[in-house]
Amino acid sequence: MASPVKAKKHLGQHFLIDLNIAQKIVNALPQDDLAILEIGPGTGVLTQYLIEKDNFTAFDIDTESIEFLKQKYPQHHHKVQFQDFLEADLHPFAAKGKFKVVGNFPYNISTQIMFKMKTCFLK
Repeated sequence: MASPVKAKKHLGQHFLIDLNIAQKIVNALPQDDLAILEIGPGTGVLTQYLIEKDNFTAFDIDTESIEFLKQKYPQHHHKVQFQDFLEADLHPFAAKGKFKVVGNFPYNISTQIMFKMKTCFLK
């Protein structure tokens, strides 16, 4: 079944579709209680393995993706945020001074994501 969410070139989207790769990415995450922040969940290929976790939040600026995921996971709608990760206040997620970031990052903002994470702990 094709996803109703279409990748948008102007957002730099490229959706992960391989479930095996998604599972390997999730399995590679350290097993701890740190917050897990997903950037650009798109169609939810990674999200499906993470959304049940209490410490999970997904950020996306694509309203189509957000609506799709909120409909797919209505019991977890609060974990899917329509917000630009680069503009988000990450301090509430930084328990123990750390958090994890995962995602199939849009190429055009990958460097900005790294700087955002670094500066989160310098304030």
